[in-house]
Amino acid sequence: MPDIFRYAGQFLFFAIIAVFVGYFSNQPVYRQFPDGMAQIKLGFAHGASRKVDCRKLTAKEIAKLPANQRRPNNCTRERIPLYIQLILDGKVIYDELLVATGLFNDGPGQVYKKITVPVGTHTITVRLRDTKRSSGFDYETTRQMVFEPNQNIAIDFKADAGGFLFR
Repeated sequence: MPDIFRYAGQFLFFAIIAVFVGYFSNQPVYRQFPDGMAQIKLGFAHGASRKVDCRKLTAKEIAKLPANQRRPNNCTRERIPLYIQLILDGKVIYDELLVATGLFNDGPGQVYKKITVPVGTHTITVRLRDTKRSSGFDYETTRQMVFEPNQNIAIDFKADAGGFLFR
């Protein structure tokens, strides 16, 4: 008889835990972003131009270097920061100067930004400057897009593919 009470108690205990877990696995309802909205995800890593231009070494300078370090050019590692802008319907919604990563500031500048936008037709302009110029942009892409509810648009950057990619 005591075994029946023990098994019934265990069953009741595990049933209460299962109901607790089952309820809180669905409640409260979690929304990644508000209903009736869409999302733009801007994310990429890109290496800008070097801060100091490479200098061509003379034959004498190359000869002075150890055999395993001989190279035709002398280049510093440090890169300039990237300047990026994201414009939605003529309004700047993201404007950032991305510093190069790495111990010697020689890595790519990186960005990952999520922006919630209302559904409908919008004009998106993305601009990037990765050279030493003081004004203007090296890459600029403008697209008119229709956003549906709960839609995600990813904006990536590939210099060898011509610039910004919308997916």
